[in-house]
Amino acid sequence: MLALSVLHVIIRLARWRSANRPVESQPDEKKSNISNSAEEAIETFKRWALAFNARDTDAMVAEIHFPHLRLSGTEFQTWVTLDDFHSVQDAMTKALEKENWHITINTSITAIQSGPDKMHLAIRGSRQYKDGTEHNGFDTMWIFTNINGKWGVQFRSSYLANAVQSFGASKPKF
Repeated sequence: MLALSVLHVIIRLARWRSANRPVESQPDEKKSNISNSAEEAIETFKRWALAFNARDTDAMVAEIHFPHLRLSGTEFQTWVTLDDFHSVQDAMTKALEKENWHITINTSITAIQSGPDKMHLAIRGSRQYKDGTEHNGFDTMWIFTNINGKWGVQFRSSYLANAVQSFGASKPKF
């Protein structure tokens, strides 16, 4: 529980820092690299989100690096291969339908830390019913990596709590 509280504070602090950091404090070349990395990671996330809403597994997998990890609560979940992730998506879609999910929108996407090969995004998500009302709002942090010139999400930590959060994931014990 403490780890989740700390993550929540980190995300809020990073959003504040991002909004209040003077851009001129960084050399032009570094600003350009950070800006490009952020833009590429955000575009990768947006493609993943569109694929998630369309329930297009192939398009989702195209935006993920494996192994892929998720921290939910205090429990790690791991999809080692794209087949691990791919094989459970039909069941996940049925579970989403059972909870009357219609769409997930993202009300904010903020680049909170960046480098040429890794980018942290703080995201506010909202799972919604068909009438547009929210049934599950959550903060999440996604870490994107640039491997062989391709950006993909490799790790995420989420406050999303529902029945479909860990389909097909192994749960390693540390």
